[in-house]
Amino acid sequence: MKVEILHVPDCPNVAVLEQRLRRAYSGEADALDMVHRVVPDLETAVAVGMTGSPTLLVDGLDPFADHGLEPSVSCRLYPDETGHMAGTPSVDALRRVLGDDSRHDEIDDQCGNCCGSPTAGAASLRTTRRRSAPADSVERATHRAILRAFAATGRPPELTKLDARVLGRLHDADVIRLGPDGRIRVAYPFSAVPTRHRVQLPSGVEVHAMCAIDALGLPAMLGVDATIATTDPVTGQSITVTVAARQSTWEPPGAVVFVSAQAGAGPSADTCCAQLNMFTSLETAEQWARTHGVAGEILNQVDAEQLGRQNFGDLLT
Repeated sequence: MKVEILHVPDCPNVAVLEQRLRRAYSGEADALDMVHRVVPDLETAVAVGMTGSPTLLVDGLDPFADHGLEPSVSCRLYPDETGHMAGTPSVDALRRVLGDDSRHDEIDDQCGNCCGSPTAGAASLRTTRRRSAPADSVERATHRAILRAFAATGRPPELTKLDARVLGRLHDADVIRLGPDGRIRVAYPFSAVPTRHRVQLPSGVEVHAMCAIDALGLPAMLGVDATIATTDPVTGQSITVTVAARQSTWEPPGAVVFVSAQAGAGPSADTCCAQLNMFTSLETAEQWARTHGVAGEILNQVDAEQLGRQNFGDLLT
């Protein structure tokens, strides 16, 4: 069986799709021929049949094809069993595609620390992130050590310096996310994998944030000036937020932030981070939400910055 993943460069959902494919496939590992094809532009997307990143082809066909989808280099969203949208198909959906729907994955069947109801918006996102902050002193110390390592180097700390059992508990609580290899891939607000949202720190270190709100929370969490750079998912236009002396300047001035507290099976990284983006204008944010069928809330700059501070401002204090 040949499985091909079509995706744009640095698509944050590719690693999640790979992990779910491996969990969904019950046959011999060698029998699953998984390959990648990077799609750099719309012309290539038309040629290879990519209707959003990532697009999955099984033996050359898209099992999740929808006549309403057109070739695109934007993020693709998939409905789960409850009708909510996520950045990849669920494990159960992949099992059906790969010919094994006899088993169920307990993690995917539970909401866990998902982002909240589709219309809860900023309030639900704020509640979820606070709910997942460690209360245990050892877990809290480990969490802070991970955050400081990201801030200092742009990368997570070496696993040999951390207790695997504590990491497992933090993963289960959706405070961090571990990859299939056991390495730290996410420590909200940081991502070990390149994302759309880049934050330049005064030290010269560039870090990647999981979403727009996470990026806006980073300067407050670290107590530093910073430059946030991202792009509008609709137009591809650059958006920059410069934070200096606790004051921010947005370019373009009319930029907004779309927040979808989208419910779904699994952690925030899988179910809603891809839907929290900056847009150059209210119009492009509304266009993206309509196109993808995602409910949520469009925040102005002041409210978006406040949400970032509330979520992450006190994690290191």
